[in-house]
Amino acid sequence: MITIDNYDFSGKKALVRVDFNVPLNDQFEITDDTRIKATIPTIQKILSDGGACILMSHLGRPKDGPTEKFSLKHLVPALSLKLGVNVKFADDCIGEEASEKASALKSGEVLLLENLRFYKEETKGDEAFAEKLSKLGDLWVNDAFGTAHRAHASTAIVGKFFTDKVCGKVMQAEIDNAQKVLENAERPFTAIMGGAKISDKILIIEKLLDKVDNLIIGGGMTYTFTKALGGEIGNSLLEADKQDLALEILKKAKEKGVNIVMPLDTLIADSFSNDAKTQVVKRGQIPADWEGLDIGPETAELFAETVRKSKTVLWNGPMGVFEFPTFAKGTNAIAEAVVQATEENNAFSLIGGGDSASAINNAGMGDRVSYVSTGGGALLEYMEGKTLPGVAALS
Repeated sequence: MITIDNYDFSGKKALVRVDFNVPLNDQFEITDDTRIKATIPTIQKILSDGGACILMSHLGRPKDGPTEKFSLKHLVPALSLKLGVNVKFADDCIGEEASEKASALKSGEVLLLENLRFYKEETKGDEAFAEKLSKLGDLWVNDAFGTAHRAHASTAIVGKFFTDKVCGKVMQAEIDNAQKVLENAERPFTAIMGGAKISDKILIIEKLLDKVDNLIIGGGMTYTFTKALGGEIGNSLLEADKQDLALEILKKAKEKGVNIVMPLDTLIADSFSNDAKTQVVKRGQIPADWEGLDIGPETAELFAETVRKSKTVLWNGPMGVFEFPTFAKGTNAIAEAVVQATEENNAFSLIGGGDSASAINNAGMGDRVSYVSTGGGALLEYMEGKTLPGVAALS
């Protein structure tokens, strides 16, 4: 695989697949620019070599072609500011305008194409569409690790039409950091698995049981484990058909000598609302008509203590409904503990994308851990041992 530092972009037009799928508010302002910031070093390397950049990305999930709220034109001011370059914009990602603007691009200039997903051919991995994209640049750079698990036209198929295919800095960092955790973890190694469903995390949990010393289980999936063990969970989230699977995970962990760390107490609410009535109860003692929305204070301290003693930490998934401030305390406690492990115990900490990345960035701690993945689903699939089409296409 050719890495970006081993390639000279002088006089070349690089067609760069980036992941600019960022959240926008009602005024089309970016509310979290993590993914854009992550890609800046790749773009700057190309420009400093004397190359030009043609950037392509998706934004959201537009259903019916071009839509104002999913237009990438909203990103141009912020991107121009970050790069210190007046970023040009094409109102389409293929066709005459895109072709003309790409052709006219000079060294040191940047062109952003309109949302790839305004064409259904993008997600279908259509070869003819990929070939049209390929005609815009001299080589292909894939820096969109977050979509590398999709065999879409711009993330994988377009590679067929280039001799020179280069791995961007985000892509390289994601792979290197995932490998560090999977193959070279210093012990004790603690994995924190949160989120709503066991079914979303089962493959990664099974993979980690061969590698970790401690597996912390939090978030909505906790209640399926608790119910399987005979506890009362009220109206809490439950995957009823996954209770046997939960017990199987606990059995395998015991056989492999992995310390499973489960909640001791739960912050419960009488409705799914930030303003709901709340109380703290012991695990498995949630009354009818109440639901668990966060870990309790005893649990937060237990989890934090386990994390602080670790030398390698992988965190994927929040501890509760952290979007509501009332139920964000558990997730924030984990964020603080991961930072403490990193800064005070010299641990290597990998935040596994998605909600965990949002949580640690919203808490203002993203720059105090070892690496915050922009990958989410792609990182999980990579760590599960799956071949990612976007990575394979670079080989």
